[in-house]
Amino acid sequence: MSGAAQPYRLDDVDRRIIAALRSDGRATNQRIARSLRISPATVGARIRRLQNMNAMRVVAVSDFAALGCKVLLAIGVQVQGRPAPEVAHELAALPQVFVAHLVTGAHAVEILVALHELDELEAFLLRDLAKIRGIGSLAVGIAAQVIKYDFDVEPVT
Repeated sequence: MSGAAQPYRLDDVDRRIIAALRSDGRATNQRIARSLRISPATVGARIRRLQNMNAMRVVAVSDFAALGCKVLLAIGVQVQGRPAPEVAHELAALPQVFVAHLVTGAHAVEILVALHELDELEAFLLRDLAKIRGIGSLAVGIAAQVIKYDFDVEPVT
């Protein structure tokens, strides 16, 4: 394997920096450095490298209830007469859609949708989704209770 670049493996310092940012995404390099007993410059360089490698992103996660959204939907979409990725991209462009996936199984696309009130459901289905060509059928599930809402699902190894 001459000249083949080896993939970078996260070390303990990387994992601890990520853990600190998971705990508080607004933690300063200085605060993280103090807790890890390393220099702030090292923390900054590590964060930049992790971001450049797409190994980490620091993002804000919104709380649906705080935004006034009381209705969450999981919708499976069967696609007909059009490539599923095209339909998925159009669905993803709708402001109510916060997740869109191409999937295997009974549906080609699955979306997660947030609405402010249940009264918005009819307009979303009959106005917004109906304008997208290629939707064959929908399987709509309304979240009765949110058991877990956590984007920190993948442990860093």
